[in-house]
Amino acid sequence: MLTELQIRNLGVIEEATADFADGFTVVTGETGAGKTMVVTGLKLLSGARADAQRVRGGTDRASVDGVFCIDPAGSGAKSAALVEEVGGYLEDGEVVVSRSVNASGRSRAHLAGRTVAAGVLGEFTSRLLTIHGQSDQLQLTDPVRQLRSLDRYAGLDDERRAYRGLRRHWAALARDLQERTSKRRELALEAETLRHALDRIDALDPQPQEDELLKEQISRLQDADDLRAAAVGALGHIDGADPESGEEAAVPAAEALGLAASALHAVAGSDARFGELGDRLDAVAGELADISGDIGRALGDVADPESLEGLLQRQQELRELRTFAVDIDGVLAWRDESRKRLDSIDVSDDVLEDLRAQVGEAASAMVAAARKLASARKKAADRFAAEVTEEIRGLQMAARFRVEVTTVAAPTAADCGPDGITTVEFQLEQGGTANSLAATASGGELSRVMLALEVILAGTGRTMVFDEVDSGVGGRAAVEIGRRLARLAVHNQVIVVTHLPQVAAFADAHVHVAKAAEDDGGTVRSSVRTLDDAERVEELSRMLAGLESDTGRAHAEELLETAAQAKAVM
Repeated sequence: MLTELQIRNLGVIEEATADFADGFTVVTGETGAGKTMVVTGLKLLSGARADAQRVRGGTDRASVDGVFCIDPAGSGAKSAALVEEVGGYLEDGEVVVSRSVNASGRSRAHLAGRTVAAGVLGEFTSRLLTIHGQSDQLQLTDPVRQLRSLDRYAGLDDERRAYRGLRRHWAALARDLQERTSKRRELALEAETLRHALDRIDALDPQPQEDELLKEQISRLQDADDLRAAAVGALGHIDGADPESGEEAAVPAAEALGLAASALHAVAGSDARFGELGDRLDAVAGELADISGDIGRALGDVADPESLEGLLQRQQELRELRTFAVDIDGVLAWRDESRKRLDSIDVSDDVLEDLRAQVGEAASAMVAAARKLASARKKAADRFAAEVTEEIRGLQMAARFRVEVTTVAAPTAADCGPDGITTVEFQLEQGGTANSLAATASGGELSRVMLALEVILAGTGRTMVFDEVDSGVGGRAAVEIGRRLARLAVHNQVIVVTHLPQVAAFADAHVHVAKAAEDDGGTVRSSVRTLDDAERVEELSRMLAGLESDTGRAHAEELLETAAQAKAVM
């Protein structure tokens, strides 16, 4: 539900705030006062194209802010999820939606405090807000929109989406079969090339990141000779071999330490200090023995230089795969994609026969769904037409509404369009002759048909905005339009821009847009405010007679009383 709308520098409105409550709110004002700017502002919040010409003259920017109240645990769950997705926040179930347009035409959009694309605003408000303008009357003559209305009435939206899914599946299979059949020679050559390439890769059987691991191993092996020489030399010095000549030393280092320790221990009785020094030499000898063992083990871990040749050979083989990608992981990814491609371009007789069978099965499922959808539309058409007829006659239209459903008699897959095998045409039957809505309906008749459809198709919990939906009507028809808008507002929030007092009288709240002043440059300023009961009488009087008078006020009070009585029994 829309609770508040703030407008700045939009058209003739310099700055204004309008509060909206549940039920039916009407917006009125003199011609040129700017009442349609309310609808323009809401369209901007719905992601509509920003028009720099709407920016008030002499200002740099126009802005619109709307406050929507949603139930995040109920009907507003998807809207709340979108707010969370963009990183915005809810405050007591309220969401602020903003749009600004500068004089150059560039615009900015914000949802719940986060900058978003205008399309995101459209996605958010599409679940909450429906705007009907005079252009929608012309859209009502569109056969596709007429079909959507019938499906919505019959509850066939899910069935239509399911049918479209089947049609997409059939179309994909049919395209695949057509490509494989028409390009069989080219695809066969491509398949042969891919097989050779895959066989080459499979023969080498590269492993993930194998090239990097080889690089590290080769680097270590290239230093193996130096490591081995250093280890052998160290052991020679410790164990008594001359690393240069290979001859054994007179006394190995470990034995020399032992002899020195023994000599010191021999005189330890005369001087304890020599005993302590001998102990220290024993400890050094033990540590040296441990080091000798560690060097021997390290020498054993140094790989045989002969294995380097095998690694270099493997590295060279893997480098030959660089024709497919720059590294082994890329080669593996190319291999996986190529296998998928090979599966998709297999043009063998067995594969083509299997694909033809799949296309046939998909076509049968699609045609069956199209038939079922067509049957449901045909059954719903008469009921739908009867209800619309009742509504438009209540709106003082002496006509019968008809829904002409045309279905392909013996459909094939080629007959199945995006919406099935049916076309729909809305017609008005007047004087015993039925003609299409597009060919014969006047603007006033289109307005009443559109309102009748909205009354019949309306759900609950939405904000519905009508911009002069009562255009071209008056008298008793205007009263009935007001009655139906009030009925529509029982379960929805309804905001109507109107020039008819008969419609305005049915509103629960009355917002008035008035010309406030003109500056020296002739620029109009307008104000927006909610009228109290006495002010409503004065405004309805002005709308009735064009001026305030006792007769006009009496008529306005009578209108309000009649509307109140009618709403009391809804």
